Amino acid sequence: MIKKVFLGFTLVALTTSCVSKKIYNELESKYADLKKENRQISDENEKLQKAKGQLETDAAKLKAEYDKLKADRDKLQTELSASEKSLKNLQAAYSALEKDSNEALSNNINKNRELLAQLEAKEKAMAAEQERLNKLRGELEASSKRLNELEAYIAAKDANMKRLKDNLSRALNAFEGKGLTIEQKNGKVYVSMENKLLFQTGSWAVGVEGKKAVVELGKVLAQNPEISVLIEGHTDDDKILGNIGGGIESNWDLSTKRATAIVNILSENKDINRQNLTAAGRGEYAPLQPNTTAEGKAKNRRIEIILTPKLDEISKMLEEL
Repeated sequence: MIKKVFLGFTLVALTTSCVSKKIYNELESKYADLKKENRQISDENEKLQKAKGQLETDAAKLKAEYDKLKADRDKLQTELSASEKSLKNLQAAYSALEKDSNEALSNNINKNRELLAQLEAKEKAMAAEQERLNKLRGELEASSKRLNELEAYIAAKDANMKRLKDNLSRALNAFEGKGLTIEQKNGKVYVSMENKLLFQTGSWAVGVEGKKAVVELGKVLAQNPEISVLIEGHTDDDKILGNIGGGIESNWDLSTKRATAIVNILSENKDINRQNLTAAGRGEYAPLQPNTTAEGKAKNRRIEIILTPKLDEISKMLEEL
């Protein structure tokens, strides 16, 4: 039986032309561009989280400074009340001493002048502190408003991605348990399809059942034109021997062809914006499980469809912070 399979592969290799080096290089270039774009998206997400953390830190600092100024104002108010009380006492003493001697009267007058000068200085200081307190309150409110707007926008994005995941789960319910899983993490939705649902060994032709799943996926994507769609092909670490499958040069080559096959099916849906579609081959270099068992290899042979919200508006809000 093994000899028959080998002879079959040999016959296919002899009768099928090899993929040109130019196409392979173009696919490698596209992969590099996609990898760069993926890093940019990750960097923007990290930048967003750092900005959020910075705003929260700034808000906490402003709140602490606001509380300190309020305490200082209360202290000044207490001192002012005490000074006013002292002034009343001095005024009473002044009235009493006025009857006794001109010298005592002169001393009380000088003390009253000093107290009045102190009161005036404290009132000015209190007014300055109040002005500064009002300014800090305004800055705190503005910072809190920007932070709330950013958090609200992020929450809305997460809610939209949650609805997208739920819609995909309903649309692809018939295929779950057949090598298809859907999950939401890091602000994105991941649809994973194992090769047993999509491809035969060494082939990038999508089977009938797999094409049904991709078509149903496309119907949901057509209703979400603001979503970027990255299709990644993955393989196990079994090496490509000879010209298996009609000119496949490597696992990277095979994974790229499989990703492109999924893009071609999605492109048949005229309501999907092709500018949102990207195909990438990851080869054997992003396994889910170790390639030491048959089960692990089967899990690693897959197509991952990564759905990402466009971050243009978030980038704009970050620039305005």
